[in-house]
Amino acid sequence: MSTPTYPLPIYPTNSSARIAEGFVTPQQDMKVQAARFLPKAVLPVVFLPGIMGSNLRMSAERQSATRRKNNIAWRPDVLGPTNVHGASTETPADRQLRLDPLQTTVDIYDPSGPSAISGDKRNNNVSFGPGFHSPLLLDDPATAPNGRNAVQKARARGWGEVFYGSYGALLQHLESRLNNTFTDGELRAEWHDVIGVDPKTWGAHASRQQQTLTENELKEIATRFWFPVHAFGYNWLQHNGVSASVVAERIKQLINDYAASGYECYKVIVVTHSMGGLVGRALIHRNYGNIPDKVLGMVHGVMPAIGAPAAYKRMRAGFEDPGLLHGMKASIGAKVAGNTGGEVTAVLANAPGGLELLPTESYGNGWLRITHGGRDLDTLPKQGDPYNEIYKVRGKWFSLFREEWINPSRLPPDRGGGTLQRTCNYLDKVQSFHADIAQTFHPNSYAHYGADREHRSFGEVVWSINENCTDPAGWQDWSIINDTGDGTLEIGGRPPSSHDSKILSERTDELPQPIQATILAPAAPGDQTVPIKSADYQLKSGIFKGVFRQVGYEHQSSYEDPHAVASTLYSIVRIAQEARYKC
Repeated sequence: MSTPTYPLPIYPTNSSARIAEGFVTPQQDMKVQAARFLPKAVLPVVFLPGIMGSNLRMSAERQSATRRKNNIAWRPDVLGPTNVHGASTETPADRQLRLDPLQTTVDIYDPSGPSAISGDKRNNNVSFGPGFHSPLLLDDPATAPNGRNAVQKARARGWGEVFYGSYGALLQHLESRLNNTFTDGELRAEWHDVIGVDPKTWGAHASRQQQTLTENELKEIATRFWFPVHAFGYNWLQHNGVSASVVAERIKQLINDYAASGYECYKVIVVTHSMGGLVGRALIHRNYGNIPDKVLGMVHGVMPAIGAPAAYKRMRAGFEDPGLLHGMKASIGAKVAGNTGGEVTAVLANAPGGLELLPTESYGNGWLRITHGGRDLDTLPKQGDPYNEIYKVRGKWFSLFREEWINPSRLPPDRGGGTLQRTCNYLDKVQSFHADIAQTFHPNSYAHYGADREHRSFGEVVWSINENCTDPAGWQDWSIINDTGDGTLEIGGRPPSSHDSKILSERTDELPQPIQATILAPAAPGDQTVPIKSADYQLKSGIFKGVFRQVGYEHQSSYEDPHAVASTLYSIVRIAQEARYKC
């Protein structure tokens, strides 16, 4: 029978790397105080969330202008089931002003600031589930000066910067499991889903054949390194290249902090979700983060590697609501970011980061289709240039942007109001960003993503003109008579004048039937957001060391899937094996 102990907390970042600090107990308390000394080398794991996955605060100026009680611009954990309805009734103008990249920053934890504004009360989304244990995240003794509890230590690692309701389970999995591998020389039970398991179980693609991870391989890594897990939020409204530059500086500071505490720390492992993969790729590009020497490897989850047609669909018809099938976490984006095209356009037409999720040149031609009677009338793009062939096209009923939806706040341009010209200027930078990172992948990369026929995605967007139109001649120049904002239009050569309507009302049998165009349902395998064509770009690049094509999950909730978690842990260990540290 093992002796009861008090596990002593570890202080890895305050110049006490090799020091054990105990505490006084009553004389009758015979428990042993047990100190754990970490390996001399550290490999921090840095998690980058997807779009809408980082918490944002607005500037004091914008808070005052919108007369809000607090400076929260985006914090989905605060919304929750009881508050999401109120947020979902915001006007497009409200959304535009609240989610403005020029008036928002990441909502970072600052324990020295007011608790309700930047400290523990603001970050009370962070908590630990049953069974969570990390030797790196323990409460300090009550007698310790300036002591912190385990949750506060996690908040200091950025866990409160991200959508914890969606990513908290992953952060706990990684932190607990990577730093709890063996007990008394025996492999811990929670590792049995990874060690000795054929990677084909998690969808490993045969072209990137993976060897089963052995217990000895894990032990060798566990005795060499410890793996503190950090989460870095970023402003997903601004250019991902700008975000990469900011994150790069944080990574360099993180490495310096661990090195200053007496550890060998030269590189980090980056784990991403969705848009976070674009930020991760920009991290190592010379034009943006420019820190390839600071990143040992990357694990990309459900990355839209070459964009997703769903981004076009959402700016014309609003977000899909997978939450109806998969719970609250997935539906917040739909309800709050926008149920209609007008609501989404008010935000994303003014947000370069969101525009960078549109299909890139690498996506190819013909993903926007206009059909009638099951026959294509046209497909776009034709010349491999979606920016000029689709995104910047003005005045067409199938254009990406309804100009009247871009600036519902009616702010003038000199006060931040949106215009189509400003959006087109953003698109020029989007095109350059896409070209820069088109072939940029870390050479030590792994990926997992949905390839599920039951979770269909928009591999293409199809506008179907209904059968009431017997002759679609001149369809390119029809105007919009009515737009519901959910992907259904009434279109025609021109709406009837009041005089025409009066005459026709006397002969109701001669009233013309409205011509409708509707965006058809998604049909491509994927994860309900990223189609397999975009995700498979990683496989076809020939760069990735491992690719896992998986089924069974929806995009936002992917890291709650056991196979996604197992393949991520496997990938992290394989990346760690590439480290060439002195110890």
